Amino acid sequence: MLTPMRPVAVVAATLTCAVGRGIGAMRDALAARRSGLTPGPWPGSDIDTWLGRVTGLESAVASINPAFDCRNNRLAMYALGADDFRASVDAAVGRFGAARCAVIAGTSTSSIGRTEAAYANLKDGEFAPRYRQPQVPHPHSASAFVAGELGITGPAMTISTACSSSAKVFAAAARWLACDVADAVVVGGVDSLCLSVIHGFHSLQLVSRQPCRPFDRQRDGINLGEAAGFALLVRDPGEPPHIGLLGYGESCDAYHMSSAHPDGLGAELAMRAALERSGLSFADIGYVNMHGTGTRANDDIEARVCARLFPESVPVSSTKGWTGHTLGAAGITEAIISMDALATGLLPGNLNVEAPEPVIASRLLRDNREARIATAMSNSFGFGGNNCSLIFGIADA
Repeated sequence: MLTPMRPVAVVAATLTCAVGRGIGAMRDALAARRSGLTPGPWPGSDIDTWLGRVTGLESAVASINPAFDCRNNRLAMYALGADDFRASVDAAVGRFGAARCAVIAGTSTSSIGRTEAAYANLKDGEFAPRYRQPQVPHPHSASAFVAGELGITGPAMTISTACSSSAKVFAAAARWLACDVADAVVVGGVDSLCLSVIHGFHSLQLVSRQPCRPFDRQRDGINLGEAAGFALLVRDPGEPPHIGLLGYGESCDAYHMSSAHPDGLGAELAMRAALERSGLSFADIGYVNMHGTGTRANDDIEARVCARLFPESVPVSSTKGWTGHTLGAAGITEAIISMDALATGLLPGNLNVEAPEPVIASRLLRDNREARIATAMSNSFGFGGNNCSLIFGIADA
């Protein structure tokens, strides 16, 4: 048995994704059931699909450090400027000191798009001067960039475990706070669209030509998206927090490079571990934000696992119909949506579902629901069997 953890306060958050910049834009889109997915191929690609694009990056971020300039870091910088997030971090740095604050970011593609552009613009077999950026073409670029932007000089770490990357940042931050590595941790995730991602998933025959339909019997694949989100976690918030991380669970079933265990054993282990750490039961969860990608196999496995574990009274849904699958940023995107459900009482119902899978039909939200809940679980399951489940709740309850 795992020892129940002390709740970790989440004192600030921000999210930028296909539905807009900032949590307010996200709330408006969820309430109006307005998807951020748009049709048409990515520049340089002929793949017919819908994508969750973030608009305005090229013009909105003019002051980025040229040494770090790439779409991924532009997206991170764009997100950091919303929801007064920088002011919250500044207050934490002022209170604890820059060296006692840390950054943990999740990403899967990082700055691959910049490398694509560098090779596409070779001059006489050499990279053009603007692409000679040692700080960009590696996974840690985003974490280093965010730490520098926020003036944080404490530890900075990158987690890259595919689609669970920016869910696992919460687990790592909870451990750092418990072990006195830091007093405050900025956690987050950022992944941007690029040709490698779109063509890679297309080669796996996982990309849908229509808006994705998680848990629908006629679903045929994912829509890829991009997003950046961040949250500020502190061990001692100074006053009782409203929302906190109550539990986390991680597992790695290593069943297959790109397929989950057919019985969902890794996913189940992650959910059970999160509940043990929170001291809660499956029946105590007020809402589950499912990983729900829209692929045949993923949704079938996750639906059967949740039907097996949760009482029928616990509502579930996937929100990828709004944002697309944001890969390494999926964890933070859906964690923030889950936390916002606690704050607002709006439980988002699946988009685009006409005929839900029978095993989950009775608990799948097909429309939005207004309900005051005390706890929410967010699930993120990545390639290689990298699984993470997070439980958020009213930390002073």
